[in-house]
Amino acid sequence: MTEASPLLVLQRVEVAYPNGRRALDGIDLSIEAGERVVVLGTNGCGKSTLLRVLNALTLPSAGVFRFEGRPVTDRTLQDRAWQREFRQRVALMFQHPESMLFNPTVREEISFGLRHLEASEQEARVIRWAERLRLVDLLEAPPFELSGGEKQRLCLACLLAVEPEVLLLDEPTANLDPRTVGWLLEWLRARPVTSVVATHQMALVPRLGERVVILSADHRVVYDSRDAGGPPDRDLLVTHGLEHG
Repeated sequence: MTEASPLLVLQRVEVAYPNGRRALDGIDLSIEAGERVVVLGTNGCGKSTLLRVLNALTLPSAGVFRFEGRPVTDRTLQDRAWQREFRQRVALMFQHPESMLFNPTVREEISFGLRHLEASEQEARVIRWAERLRLVDLLEAPPFELSGGEKQRLCLACLLAVEPEVLLLDEPTANLDPRTVGWLLEWLRARPVTSVVATHQMALVPRLGERVVILSADHRVVYDSRDAGGPPDRDLLVTHGLEHG
């Protein structure tokens, strides 16, 4: 029997801008279905770019990104059926919620990713996730009128309503109140979902995932707890600007 491929694989992935500046440099990373990975690194190290590559929003300048063993390329993304399935299975929440919100009302935002479902199921999911994230009283409100925390909760509702297999979360707790942070951490812990979470909040790392990956200031993977066999030590965290010296 052939072993199943890892769900997400990056092989020598580079992302470079037209001016030559790199956002990622030679990234090797494989993520199995069901793994909970936390990505650490200082501002500008490439955490957000890494999540965009895993969501097929940014394609590598060099190297290969594979999803279930299949290379994800421009040609892959031209396959509408594949892209539709991929977007339903893999969901990214951006660091800044404003970049995700564009519909006239909260209700329409949550239902936007549910257009493939019957109307009754769409409405049931909208209500379910609006209740869980305390948005029921805001369903007819324009998203631009919401507070930062409400926008963050709305983005979570939009993603979770789709019921993806893979959650890519960029600083997901940045604008959330403690009640919602606690709910999100418990929800993630209780679900068999693959997650990759970029965060600066070191205190939350043990609750966000079991595997820790650190990106350096020069956009490389310098630590992977799966290879190291344990959590990073304090000296490593200090070296890479994640704790005070």
